[in-house]
Amino acid sequence: MALSRLSQLAEAADCPLLVVKVGSSLLVGREGVRRDWLEGLVAEIAAAHGRGQRVIVVSSGAIALGAARLGLDKGGRGNLADAQAAAAVGQIALSGLWAELLAARGLTAAQLLLTLDDLEDRRRYLNATATLTRLLDAGAVPVINENDSVATQEIRFGDNDRLAARVAQAAQASAVLLLSDVDGLYDRNPREAGAQLIREVDGVTPEIHAMASRESASGMGSGGMTSKLQAAEIAELAGIALVIANGTHERPITRVTQQSIGTLFRPRRKAGARKAWLGGRLRLKGELIVDAGAADALARGSSLLAKGIVAVEGIFERGDPVAICAADGRVLAHGLAEYESGECARLMGHHSSEHAELLGYAPRPAVIHRDQLVLK
Repeated sequence: MALSRLSQLAEAADCPLLVVKVGSSLLVGREGVRRDWLEGLVAEIAAAHGRGQRVIVVSSGAIALGAARLGLDKGGRGNLADAQAAAAVGQIALSGLWAELLAARGLTAAQLLLTLDDLEDRRRYLNATATLTRLLDAGAVPVINENDSVATQEIRFGDNDRLAARVAQAAQASAVLLLSDVDGLYDRNPREAGAQLIREVDGVTPEIHAMASRESASGMGSGGMTSKLQAAEIAELAGIALVIANGTHERPITRVTQQSIGTLFRPRRKAGARKAWLGGRLRLKGELIVDAGAADALARGSSLLAKGIVAVEGIFERGDPVAICAADGRVLAHGLAEYESGECARLMGHHSSEHAELLGYAPRPAVIHRDQLVLK
């Protein structure tokens, strides 16, 4: 059952597995690691374990820690090479810190470093799922970060908000808690006079996206409110609740659950595991632009037929993930293509009865079958 109130984050029956994402600015201040704050958060994680909950931590901070030790400007984010070097140094310190503090509470830390490809590739995604499941069954606390020391700009998540949502999908978590430097989603930039905190959201809509600010108050992280809304969309497709809350306070989880300060995104639906993975993909191989008739048919649960395609963009092979878009650029769905891009270009606009003559072989009936398609 999906969470309906923030207090349920602290209830084992309603939230048996919680993913907690910690932003860079929470871990690292101007004077270095905020150790006292982190010790309080670890105490909260230990308390969750004590009441029967399991916790996965998605922790930023490696680049910030490494940049400080190497003396790099711009927090180590001046360019990709600096970020990779800073991460290589900082990740040792970050993992050691988590291991030390969790051990002091009788908990075992496990480190996982992931790249985008690890969760975009179906086989590697399932391997990550198996590893997380085994670690949790053994009572460990997985501490996960993006593998910034080897990731490139083309394959990076770019922020840990969406990584946390993808990890929650893989682990089949109950909820994701994004601890950041704001209380939650506001109806406008929270710096503006009269800005109001939105406490509950039933599905991320274009109107909700319009409220987002891309800025991070700290300037240390790489994500803003936009990335958090994208994380909420990934989570909601898997039937996972997501909460944005302020982590700058002492014992931030307690503040969220006891004072109900934050924004709760309640999922509207729950797709099957494969469709949730497909819908949450961040990198696609191409786009199929469709007309209004095809868009309406997709909304009614139909497969995508070539007749409704008006343009093909990108180069992809059969089985590759592609976006299905309206003429105005809106992403309508993700799906696995039954044809490679050149074949799609030859077939677009034609009825199924013409396909055999166009391709020279007996074709499949749909460009994307409805069983391999998930609406956005």
